[in-house]
Amino acid sequence: MSTVNGLVCFTNCLLPQEDGSLIEKDLWIDEGRGVILDAQRTFFLRKERPDTIIDLGGNILSPGLIDIQINGAYGFDFSVFEGDEQAYDDGLRRVAKSIVETGVTSLVPTIVTQERSLYPTLLRLLRPASHPNSATLLGWHAEGPFIEMAKRGAHTPSFLMSAQEGFKTFEDVYGAENLVEDEDWLMGDAVGVRMVTAAPEVTGVMEAIEILTKRGIAFSIGHSIATSDIATAAVTRGACLITHLFNAMPQLHHRDPSIIGLLGLSPHLASPFTPLATNSFFGSGPGSPKSLSRSSSRAGLRLKGAKSVTVSAASEAFDELETPPQSPMFASAKNNKQGGLSRVDAIPPLTLDPVDARKNDFERPFYEMIVDGIHSHPNSVRLAYSAFPEGCILITDAMKILDPKLHDGVHEWRDGKRFVKEGEKLYLEGTNTLAGSVITLDKCVRNFSRFTGASIGQALRCATFNPAKCLGIENKKGTLRPGADADLVVLDREGKVQSTWVKGKQVWKRI
Repeated sequence: MSTVNGLVCFTNCLLPQEDGSLIEKDLWIDEGRGVILDAQRTFFLRKERPDTIIDLGGNILSPGLIDIQINGAYGFDFSVFEGDEQAYDDGLRRVAKSIVETGVTSLVPTIVTQERSLYPTLLRLLRPASHPNSATLLGWHAEGPFIEMAKRGAHTPSFLMSAQEGFKTFEDVYGAENLVEDEDWLMGDAVGVRMVTAAPEVTGVMEAIEILTKRGIAFSIGHSIATSDIATAAVTRGACLITHLFNAMPQLHHRDPSIIGLLGLSPHLASPFTPLATNSFFGSGPGSPKSLSRSSSRAGLRLKGAKSVTVSAASEAFDELETPPQSPMFASAKNNKQGGLSRVDAIPPLTLDPVDARKNDFERPFYEMIVDGIHSHPNSVRLAYSAFPEGCILITDAMKILDPKLHDGVHEWRDGKRFVKEGEKLYLEGTNTLAGSVITLDKCVRNFSRFTGASIGQALRCATFNPAKCLGIENKKGTLRPGADADLVVLDREGKVQSTWVKGKQVWKRI
């Protein structure tokens, strides 16, 4: 489409607002600059009306969807690099070009735990990028290797590690050039995102959180067995997100709600409840992730209250070890010895002064949810949303076989393993172990509305404004504010994608 004056007006449509409401209003964009306009200001300054008017027939005109956790799609796995940088870039472009059919206009490629020498190259290749007729690649999300062995999911045990030297270990692994200040890392005016998922109880991680966040890196708590106090301490140091809520973490327990309890976190408590006399977590001795991987891969890991199990690859989001509802971090010394675990005192009991909390604008973290009806029961989704609706972020956590056109059956994965796809259920061949997701983000939006009773506008907020706000890019993405990028998706009243626009250009339309 081309216009004479570059002005386009979408009319007869419903616009989702940042509070989740829907209003009937026109939207003006500048096709040439690819930005959303203030209609009144534009008219009075330019003395022009839009050359092109598009009647949307009462459909919804939403900000484009943003997926901040996606492992791959359309046959490409972000975590697989075979030494050919051009081939890797071609794979990124293929995903970005194809995924717009699902309404996604921005994504954050996620890489799972890698052999450490690959990180500097992979993260460099995942710098922000925008290509014609494609979704914007916002940057990178490194999920691991600083995660807890007992909640590792599909992450390779031998690659897990602790951060013995705190932030310096993060630099050594990820590459110092990838962890510099925002202005040094971004290219030009590109919107850039860097995310790290790590377990705050792993040695050295807690002390690195504040430095990471000051450098513009979003820290997410995940694949962790942190107690409530440790999780809260991570938030006070800057953690802003919880990775795939309910999955790869202890289940909710009324005496120690652990990470899930952050949804009810209150800044008004002078001293959060401490179930035991000290806060402790696994250290760098025999219980470090590296040594755990050797023992548990041979004979399984024994935790207090859990039977011995044999470890096999599983979903990144799902537990592959049976653990008790409450965090196993305070297991008895006997059980610790049996499982090769050790504890070290790491941080003192947390005391949070209520005055200081308000002064520091203390906020609960955002939380991700995979709303496929498989990773979390619909009742759990509704429960979380009821507790903290402003923090909900919908993600796919999708694997490389995400493709709405892909048939059910057996598909190749990595390391000689294969997936079995049955509808939206994905599991490893020869097992009943769930192995990630193949749901699209637009389907997550529709499911979320159905599971929770939220309006389609409220559901869209969880896939647009909330992820953008979490990452600090809400002035450019996930919003219809004047000056924001004209990344848009047209949906019918049921939430099904009709067309997708990136930077003011239509890049996909339902035929």
